[in-house]
Amino acid sequence: MLLCPGVGSGPEAWPSLTDRGGLLSWYMRGTMGSDRPVDERNISLDDHVSDAIAVLDDAGIERCVVMGWSMGVTVAAELALRHPERVAGLLLVAGAPGDSFDAMLPLVPKAVRRFVGLTSTRLLRQAGPVLDKVLHRVPVTDATTFLLRHSGVIKPSSDPAAVGQAVSRFLQHDWRWYFTLALALGATPRQDLAPIVCPVTLLAGRDDVLATTESMSGPVSALPQARLRVLPCSHYLPLEAPEVVSAELDLLLDRVRSVDFATSEKLTSGSRPRT
Repeated sequence: MLLCPGVGSGPEAWPSLTDRGGLLSWYMRGTMGSDRPVDERNISLDDHVSDAIAVLDDAGIERCVVMGWSMGVTVAAELALRHPERVAGLLLVAGAPGDSFDAMLPLVPKAVRRFVGLTSTRLLRQAGPVLDKVLHRVPVTDATTFLLRHSGVIKPSSDPAAVGQAVSRFLQHDWRWYFTLALALGATPRQDLAPIVCPVTLLAGRDDVLATTESMSGPVSALPQARLRVLPCSHYLPLEAPEVVSAELDLLLDRVRSVDFATSEKLTSGSRPRT
């Protein structure tokens, strides 16, 4: 399994999967200790897809199920579109396939969502140095985690230890760079997923303010192999419903095996091709 991370996140945000084994992932360029590119403009969708392929090639994996969370959904979808032979199935969680800024803020009129999202993110990028000074000093304690889980940002159903671990790393970002990454990847237009034929599962959070259910369901509505499940979760669905994520992954793997069996050209002894 390959996990295409959200901007500035990693496997620690998926507590139900890290103990399963066979999970591959990476940290986006310039985050979580990974190096920034020499040319800092090299953070487009093309670059993220190249990183995903590099991870698979380094591990010697020809084909696998690919997962994406948040803006990582855009990367996972593009990987399936460009390299369908490498993707056996897709698990897309709390993220829209492209046009991310149009997918957020469901309470804002749709006509101005993209403008509000882009403007807010650009302002936050400018405030990066100030955010560094503040957020890098925030202590992550049981009290901090409790407040976060009861603030509406992350649901109380999330595991306190998992939230604490994820938040501890998340707060240490270079925030100007973080929002630079978000703006670059968020510039990807809405992706046409019609060519995708592998099994697809989408998990949407009913209370997600960064990726509306509509923005996820619309692009896959015509796909014959797509399954959508809406959960009473926020954008941090992997932390809030880890058992559901694990169960849906198992179901997706079963669907992949069924499709592979049905399309296999191998015949058992005594079988003959259909005419």
